[in-house]
Amino acid sequence: MAFLSRSAARRTLLAALGAGVLSSRWASAGAAGRAGLDDPVKKDLAMRLVSSAENSSLDWEAQYAYIEDIGDGRGYTAGIIGFCSGTSDMLALVELYTRRVPGNPLAPYLSALRAVDGTDSHDGLDPGFPAAWREASGTAAFRRAQRDERDRGYFDPAVARAKQDGLGTLGQFIHYDAMVMHGPGSDALSFGGIRDRAREGADTPADGGGETRYLHAFLDARVRAMRQEAAHHDVSRVETAQRIFLEQGNLDLDPPLRWRVYGDSYEIG
Repeated sequence: MAFLSRSAARRTLLAALGAGVLSSRWASAGAAGRAGLDDPVKKDLAMRLVSSAENSSLDWEAQYAYIEDIGDGRGYTAGIIGFCSGTSDMLALVELYTRRVPGNPLAPYLSALRAVDGTDSHDGLDPGFPAAWREASGTAAFRRAQRDERDRGYFDPAVARAKQDGLGTLGQFIHYDAMVMHGPGSDALSFGGIRDRAREGADTPADGGGETRYLHAFLDARVRAMRQEAAHHDVSRVETAQRIFLEQGNLDLDPPLRWRVYGDSYEIG
């Protein structure tokens, strides 16, 4: 779920990130056996943390079939990370799925998805699109497509950028969650703009700065961005979750974890 501005910027940022080169700081940490967010156990933990904010549940694998318009100006929000009909990532997902499974239930809606991209319109999608989404989500192929598009569009570039910045597992998660919500654009309210603002106040570890100080600066910049949009005005997914882990010094994002989002309490032991 991200800002409408991400549509044009997404491919540019992904191409710029590429695989990246890890900083010497990260390389030495990795050599010592420090697991990153791309470790399968940590990745599952990250998905549960995101799901607590996106779906009020730790069961992220129950969200493949989720779809609704939550009234945030992004049209339909659906799936495991909140793909949106108004912000290009739902379109990219259905295009991927259709390349793999041409006769799928969502293929007839591709033209409508292209037409509504960048808007909150349901034109051409109602009334059948939600039912088609739920039908497709019953297939292994569509569930795999959701995971692959999550990785291509959000997880992989966020983790790569965090590693380049010399950040450990918590920092990688902080980058990933910001990428999911704000999108990979470069404007002030997207991931790239948030990172730029954070770097105005603190150097990344790769540039010689302290990891904790930089992550506080990043979270400060993210909160500022969130408060400029009504749909994201509640900043508890930062202040009573990620900020708590950071203040505890849990840079490896190790359980047990206890946090609150939107007034609900969660725990991973």
